[in-house]
Amino acid sequence: MTPAPRHHLLWLTEVAWTRLQKQSQDSREQAVLARWQQMRWPVVVRRAEADARADELCAGIALPPDAQGNKPRLALRVQRAEVAASHAPYQLRDIAAARLRGLPQGWQAGMDELQQQMQAAGIALAVFGSLSWQAITAQAYVRSSSDIDLLFVPDSQAQLAQGLQLLARQAAMLPLDGEIVFPDGAAVSWKEWQQVMSKDTKSDARVMVKRPAAVALEPAAQLMAALAAKEGQACAV
Repeated sequence: MTPAPRHHLLWLTEVAWTRLQKQSQDSREQAVLARWQQMRWPVVVRRAEADARADELCAGIALPPDAQGNKPRLALRVQRAEVAASHAPYQLRDIAAARLRGLPQGWQAGMDELQQQMQAAGIALAVFGSLSWQAITAQAYVRSSSDIDLLFVPDSQAQLAQGLQLLARQAAMLPLDGEIVFPDGAAVSWKEWQQVMSKDTKSDARVMVKRPAAVALEPAAQLMAALAAKEGQACAV
């Protein structure tokens, strides 16, 4: 069975929430789970653990940072039958249009500009991490030290190059971070990709790749070949 894509949002059934609360031995965790159930907030898909069964999904809840800046997280496992609905990560255009409260100074204008530039280039960006959690729950996740975590899914090598150029330009004004998502769900830090591919030895470069169920160093050329194949398939249709 195909693993669920990382960062996807899952809304759980009442049965799932009841089971998770009964299984937990921690009163604070039980309170969080009850709160999420009451508010009908989603959980987020994380990388599958090695011993997860085929009918299980590994998911999680991130809480707002505490006074010391710690970010508590709950690691959960849910059965596929306990998922009432799912959704891909929300788009930057939707987050920017929502005009969230409590964002650091300059973020809103910067996100608007980035979205306009990406839209003009035909590129859609998705959001995960603190900014996404704040948009979902209206709780205070984002701080001045937070990153804006973005998912960039290029359709072609040309779009990859153009998108990276725009991200690098806006990163001078916004704390941008995130991943490029290649075919088959292979995700690479876009900052690492830029750094590795700028070197003279890029022909044999390897990058850290996150997949739905594994993390490993892989040849960058292999990822580019998969992207080229995807582009070729699109052109053939």
